[in-house]
Amino acid sequence: MRYLPLTPADRAEMLGVIGAASVDDLFIDVPAEARLSGPIAGLPAHASEMAVERHMASLAAKNLSAGTAPFFIGAGAYRHHVPASVDHLIQRGEFLTAYTPYQPEIAQGTLQVLFEFQTQVARLFGTDIANASMYDGSTACWEAILMASRVTRKVRAVLSSGLHPHYAEVVRTMAKFTEDEIVSLKPELVAEADDAAVIAAIDDKTSCVVVQYPDVMGRIPDLAAIADAAHAKGALLIAVVTEPVALGMIEAPGALGADIVVGEGQSIGVGLQFGGPYLGLFGCREKFVRQMPGRLCGQTVDAEGKRGFVLTLSTREQHIRREKATSNICTNSGLCALAFSIHLTLLGGEGLAQLAAVNHDKAQALIERLAKVPGVTVLNQAYFNEATVVLPRDAREVVRDLADRKVLGGVSLGRLFPEDSDLHNGLLVTATETVTDEDIETFARELEGVLA
Repeated sequence: MRYLPLTPADRAEMLGVIGAASVDDLFIDVPAEARLSGPIAGLPAHASEMAVERHMASLAAKNLSAGTAPFFIGAGAYRHHVPASVDHLIQRGEFLTAYTPYQPEIAQGTLQVLFEFQTQVARLFGTDIANASMYDGSTACWEAILMASRVTRKVRAVLSSGLHPHYAEVVRTMAKFTEDEIVSLKPELVAEADDAAVIAAIDDKTSCVVVQYPDVMGRIPDLAAIADAAHAKGALLIAVVTEPVALGMIEAPGALGADIVVGEGQSIGVGLQFGGPYLGLFGCREKFVRQMPGRLCGQTVDAEGKRGFVLTLSTREQHIRREKATSNICTNSGLCALAFSIHLTLLGGEGLAQLAAVNHDKAQALIERLAKVPGVTVLNQAYFNEATVVLPRDAREVVRDLADRKVLGGVSLGRLFPEDSDLHNGLLVTATETVTDEDIETFARELEGVLA
């Protein structure tokens, strides 16, 4: 809990300077129906610090956290084991700072870290280059669509139905402020990804095709076939990776023809933290580097021939004219990038492959056990560490019932796609290396009880 030292007089003085009558005036752009009109129900109006701490602790105790129950939730945010050494190293004084630490004149060490991070991301994605400057996976996805428009000089983007709906929503929101036309394909509860529908939607006006890999239902699309179809029409293929651990087992998108690969790096080093901060990943072909958003750190030598690192490209509005900027990104998520880089360094290529294999083995054990639960069918023919099972009733109700039984049993497709009733019986379940055989048995047993 933070101590806020402002007095009413301090606030009044600050409001007076900016010409606002009250603090509420600062939120006048927020629709009235979205604003809280009174105190939060259940919270005392005034209490001592100890009483407030006690009350907040009692509220927190109502949560069923990831580490206290069998946990099978994924859908873009994954629970992996992060070695204690990662947290220890990122908190060293050389790294931990309140501001984005990228100024080359004062932060050679940080620039080297970002250079190493870029190298790791490029190798992971199978791309020529990668940057170090994205908020999270969803905004990186939008930046990739903007970049594709600049490269192709076309503005029609096709979104696969397997793209995470939250990513698609970010894209549609941002497209309100540009001329980009967004074509979103309708998701269906079928075993295979919508490769044929994606290919059929590509035309001569298409700037890019956006395909998640594996997709939001755990299916693995045929990126090579989609890339060929996109390139034949002069469009780019953007691959979205929400679970980078998968690339320890399945082929890198860049090797399958993807022109731009973006993703969420939370799985490696960052951990689950109630929704953030997360880490955007971005890689592309070298010929597009001048259109790549954000920052690119490079390696060079100084006048004495000593190895050094510099901010090679930074086409942000803070560095060049606003109308020439490729993005207005203001952070490089530096601490999360550092955590990612340290964790991936500890794993190494062989360790990442072993981790991926363990994840897939756990997922196989989970799916095989759930398939034996009466009324449950498995949707996917192929998957990495998450897959969709189809239940005999709305999965949202089942998830709530399982939580009452102290099992966090996946993400219902009804929650992700509330407007598509055809999907509401789908349940996306995930198993990582943190899942035990006892967890799987408990999940299956409780699911049998809920569906009985």
